[in-house]
Amino acid sequence: MPENAKTKLAGMDGVLTSGNPKTMTSLKQIDEIHVPVMLNRTIEILGESLKKQNAVLVDCTLGLGGHAEAFLESFPDLTVIGIDRDTTALKLAGERLSRFGQRALFSHATYDQILDVIAEHGFDSVQGILLDLGVSSMQLDEADRGFAYSFDAPLDMRMDATESLTAADVVNEYDEKDLVRIFKEYGEERYAKPIAAAIVEKRNAAKFVSSAALAKLIVDIVPFIPGKSKGHPAKRVFQALRIEVNRELDVLRDTMPAAIEALEVGGRILVLAYQSLEDRIVKQALVSASQSSAPIDMPIELPEHAPTLRLVVKGAEMASEPEIESNPRAASVRLRAAEKIRRAA
Repeated sequence: MPENAKTKLAGMDGVLTSGNPKTMTSLKQIDEIHVPVMLNRTIEILGESLKKQNAVLVDCTLGLGGHAEAFLESFPDLTVIGIDRDTTALKLAGERLSRFGQRALFSHATYDQILDVIAEHGFDSVQGILLDLGVSSMQLDEADRGFAYSFDAPLDMRMDATESLTAADVVNEYDEKDLVRIFKEYGEERYAKPIAAAIVEKRNAAKFVSSAALAKLIVDIVPFIPGKSKGHPAKRVFQALRIEVNRELDVLRDTMPAAIEALEVGGRILVLAYQSLEDRIVKQALVSASQSSAPIDMPIELPEHAPTLRLVVKGAEMASEPEIESNPRAASVRLRAAEKIRRAA
C-alpha cells in the first residue's frame, strides 16, 4: 500500500499465509477471482458526475479494488476513497491501486461512517458514491473465514476480523427465540423454528465450531428437491448469520441518508444489491428522497419540501444474460441509482 495513502488499518500482518483453497498472493490471481459486477453500466451512470476536474468517488465497499481500478483508469483526474471493514481486502486493494499514488485513498471503516471518512481525507462533499453490497468473492473463497457452507471452516463470518462477535457466538449463545427471529428476518427461512430448536438441542451436548457441522444439521431439516429447490439448504441460514454478525442491514440503513448528505448537488449514488432485504432499504431511501415531503393538503410546495434526489434508473436494473453467464455472481444483482438535485434545508 502506498505510504502516502491515508489509512486506519490494523492487524494486517500475515493475512496472506493461511492454507486456504484460494490464497491470493498476486495481482494476477486477484484479477482472476474478482470480476466486478455491471462494471460498464456502473461507469456509464456514475461517470456523468465524475467528469469535472478533481472529482472524488467514494467506493464504500472497496473489496479487491476492481471497480475502483476501472474508475481511476477511466477518469485521469479522479480521486477514489476506498472504504472497507475487511483489513485483508484493504491490503490487497492497496497493492493493486498503488500505481495511482495519492489518487487512491483508503479507510478501514464501515460505510455508515462515510461523512467522517471524507472529512478525514479533507473533503466536504463528493461527486460519486458506489456501494457494491454483500459478501465479496474473496470472503467466500477464503475458507477459514467461514462464510461458505461448501468449506469446512471455523464459524466466523466476520468481515472485520478486529470485531469480537462471530457466527459461533450467535449459534452457541443466542436463545432459541432470537435464533428464530434472525433466521426468519434476515434469511427468510421457512424452517427457522425447527432449525433453531435443533441447534439449541445439539449445542447442549457439544458447541458448534465448524461450518460443516451447522450445514449438516440444516440439510437434515430443510427439504431439498433436485430440480425444484433453489440453492443449498443452508444458504438462507448462513446469510442470516452473516448479516447478524456484521450488522449489515443496520449499517446500510444508517448509510443511505449519510451518503445522500455526502453528495454535492449534481453528484450521483449507485448501489448494487444482491438480496431483497438490502434492495428494499436502498429502494425506500432513494424513492423517499426523490419525492416531495410536503403534506398532501398543503396548497404549495415549500422549498424545504422539494425532493433532494432524481432517480437515474427507474426501478432496478439487472445484469444481462451474457454477463451472468460469464460472472454468475451477477445473477441476483439489482442496480439502483440517483442524482442529487438539491441540498437538504
